[in-house]
Amino acid sequence: MLTENIKEDIYDVVASERVLIIVALDVDALCGCKILKLLLQQDNTQYTVIPVSGKDELKTIYNEHKDQIKHFFLINCGGNIDLLAMLEAEEDTKFYVVDSHRPLDLNNVYRDQIKVIIKDGDNTLDEIPEAEKVIEFEEDEDESSENEDDTDQPSSKRQRTGDISYLEKKVKKKKWASERDQILEEYYESSYYGSSTAMVLYDLAWKLSKDNNHLLWLAIVGLTEQYLFAKIDRDKYFSDFNSLRDHVLRHNITDEEHTLSIDCMKISFENELRLDLYRHWSIFESFFNSQYTSCCLRLFTMKGKKKLHEMLADIGVPIAQCKQKFTSMSIEFRTNVKEWIEELAAKYNLDDLTYGSFVSQHGYKHKFCAADVVYAITALLEYSKGDHSFSENFIDAFDALTRTNIDKLIDGIELAKLQVTSLVLQVRSFIDSHQVVCAGPFLYAHMLEGASNVHMFSKPTVIARLARFTLEAYSVMTKNKRARSLPMIIAVPYNATEGTSLLVGVPPVNDLSMKSFFGAAFKQASEKTKSRVVYNFFDPTVIEIKTEDRSKFFDNLAAIMA
Repeated sequence: MLTENIKEDIYDVVASERVLIIVALDVDALCGCKILKLLLQQDNTQYTVIPVSGKDELKTIYNEHKDQIKHFFLINCGGNIDLLAMLEAEEDTKFYVVDSHRPLDLNNVYRDQIKVIIKDGDNTLDEIPEAEKVIEFEEDEDESSENEDDTDQPSSKRQRTGDISYLEKKVKKKKWASERDQILEEYYESSYYGSSTAMVLYDLAWKLSKDNNHLLWLAIVGLTEQYLFAKIDRDKYFSDFNSLRDHVLRHNITDEEHTLSIDCMKISFENELRLDLYRHWSIFESFFNSQYTSCCLRLFTMKGKKKLHEMLADIGVPIAQCKQKFTSMSIEFRTNVKEWIEELAAKYNLDDLTYGSFVSQHGYKHKFCAADVVYAITALLEYSKGDHSFSENFIDAFDALTRTNIDKLIDGIELAKLQVTSLVLQVRSFIDSHQVVCAGPFLYAHMLEGASNVHMFSKPTVIARLARFTLEAYSVMTKNKRARSLPMIIAVPYNATEGTSLLVGVPPVNDLSMKSFFGAAFKQASEKTKSRVVYNFFDPTVIEIKTEDRSKFFDNLAAIMA
């Protein structure tokens, strides 16, 4: 069942229990988990944190702990699946779910054994149908038994109960069932995201009067991840951004009488450039490796590169300075280059080059914007690092969110630069070798078996980033005028032993709703073609499929979407 009263309905209950926290592998989930962990520590609550990469691991973890633990807290996992049915859960087990995936599974919404935590004012909840429209309530037992047992009367009389005839009831029930099926089809047809999990749990900290700058920064990072990775639209981002801005002002107001210690974290508002990691890179490299600027300026072409040189000359910053690491630029350029770029952005059709965000600073040395942290934590989670397991990656990423562990965060930033560079190189490969194919109602590209960089893209977050980057780059480079209105599917070799590929679908560039129909379409196509598909990821737009079934799967998918 849904609950907004998270303090009384959930926190006060679990604070005196032993809790197992199960957390998905994304930045928002890690930030939410960190907030919850710090709150539980203050109340001396026993807890264990376990990361999971998919539904199979979620089921395994539950079965391993169900005899010892009766309270399970799920973060960004479980909300959009029938939890009790999948886990075959014990009746005395309680689940507390905070999950940004939408739509929520209605079996979770209408069962008391599950508490689904929601944020005040989350408008995605308006999509949830009323219970009486989708749940079939049992008939009155006396009435139904009268219909079954009164067999001595003639058939015409036997069909009547009270004022409503048996046939009328049957017709009414059939109509209700038809309307229910239509409501459910519309409810589940698209997948999208609700409020940031980190923000929901920060609200809990605030209501408990235990919030501080560190927890606020975690909420900011969680929200920023949703925006950067196209999980929420611009309006949703700025609505949530403004609510966090109020908290930033509350925690960071300083004057002559009340000054923050030099060792304290300070958070401030800034207009942020959509130049990935430029404070830790060079301006030149950041322009080339950022999705927004490389696509808008068409930096894949000689004409685009010439335009960038022209823009930098117009700004008045020598190329030699632009190619230096940002921290090594002369102080005049380093101080003013951001403002100069903003002033000339419109002239070069970079109208959306800036957005409102926040930066955090420790003393005089370490300054990080929220986007830097998102990219760093994502790289620590998903970027291939030798023989590291996903659990080890989780520990590294989780540690990097601790403000005293700056070295780990800087390691993540270096990995993020490698990850972003790999993304750009792969997109260029798709474009230059004409690997993006129009399959009628969607665009499609796949990485070849045996490619040296395949392992870098066989994770759910990075493959979705690759798909969005490829789609935007293709839409500005191609002569196909329909490109901006077509969705994109990317396939990457996944498990060589099993012979499977990882598939992801993303909505069109000009679709501002941020809703994807691929989850439902994939399921329909796999059922009709009997393709061997594994739905193990919490995001339904990412699936694993037998590579040899891919051709017939796409043929049917094209027919469904036509």
